[in-house]
Amino acid sequence: MADGMTSHNGELNSNHIRHAHRLAGTRTSFYWGHSAVILFDHWPGKDPTMYALAIMFVFCLAFLFEFLLAFESAKPGATKVEACLFRTGLYWVRVALNYMVILAVVSYNGGIFLAAVGGQA
Repeated sequence: MADGMTSHNGELNSNHIRHAHRLAGTRTSFYWGHSAVILFDHWPGKDPTMYALAIMFVFCLAFLFEFLLAFESAKPGATKVEACLFRTGLYWVRVALNYMVILAVVSYNGGIFLAAVGGQA
């Protein structure tokens, strides 16, 4: 069939079945429970303490991203090359931090969302 779920002889492709099974557990709206998967597989899991740690971690990531926005220039005596390298490295760090915050927010957990917004406020 042309749908990609079957092979040339009509059997179901096991990779597609596993992928569809994984997607069946994803959320498409916000929820407020502490049982979540944020950034890494099985983290924080179902432990409320680890969930609280995850909220603090996302808050710190978002806060650090906003904090690094204040450092646009290098040291006053730096050459143009050093200043350019500093700004480029700082940009990479900010992009990586922001990407991790975005990945955490798309877990659709309300507490994680509020931590990200609070860290960037």
